[in-house]
Amino acid sequence: MSKKIVLIDYGMCNLLNVVRAFEHCGAEVHVTEDPKDLLHADKVVVPGVGSFSECIREIESRGFGEAVRLFSETDRPLLGICVGMQMFFESSEEFGLHAGLGILNGHVRAVPGITTEGEPQRVPHIGWSHLTRPETGREWGGTLLDDFQQHQPAVYFVHSFAAVPADDTMRLADTVYGGHRICAAIQKNNLMATQFHPERSGPIGLAIAKRFVNL
Repeated sequence: MSKKIVLIDYGMCNLLNVVRAFEHCGAEVHVTEDPKDLLHADKVVVPGVGSFSECIREIESRGFGEAVRLFSETDRPLLGICVGMQMFFESSEEFGLHAGLGILNGHVRAVPGITTEGEPQRVPHIGWSHLTRPETGREWGGTLLDDFQQHQPAVYFVHSFAAVPADDTMRLADTVYGGHRICAAIQKNNLMATQFHPERSGPIGLAIAKRFVNL
C-alpha cells in the first residue's frame, strides 16, 4: 500500500494546512506545479479555495485540467476538496456560467439564501455542520466515511456554492442548511470529493484524510 500523495499546486490555495493534515496521517506528500507528475502518481489531491472561475482558469491554463481528467480514468484514488470537488462537475453558475472539468455529470449551484421556511439565512455557509446520509440511504461502509457509520460527524464548511450531481447514487453525504439538503461529499469508484475541509475539521477530518491515505 503506497502512502505517496501528489498534491497539485495551481496557484489558488494555501496548501500548508492540507500538507500538514496528510503528513500527520502518515502520507508522503509531493506538492507539484508540473502536470506530468500525475502520470505515475499513486494518489492525487485537488484542493481549491476561492471562486470557481479563477480556479478553473488556473487549473486549465497550467495544464492540470487534462492531467486530472486522464488520472480520473485510472483506478487510482483521486480526491477533490471544496472548489476542487466543484471543478469535477460540468459547470458552475458562480459569477456567470463557467465550464468545469466535466469528469462528473452535474452542475454547481448557489447555496440558497432563504430557508425552507422562507426565512433569510447567511450565505456563505460557514462553520461546523453535521454530515448525514443522502436520501438514497447510501451506507458509509468501505468509503471515506467508514469510521462514522453510527454517527453524524460535524465537519467544517466555508462555501457559497455546492455541487448538484445529476446522479444521486454518487452522493456519499449531505449536510442540511436552512432545511436544504446540500451535497457534502461524493464517492464514485476511484473518485472522491468533499465540499467541507477535512484539514480544518479536527480529529474527524484527520480520520477522513487517513482513510484516503490508506486506500
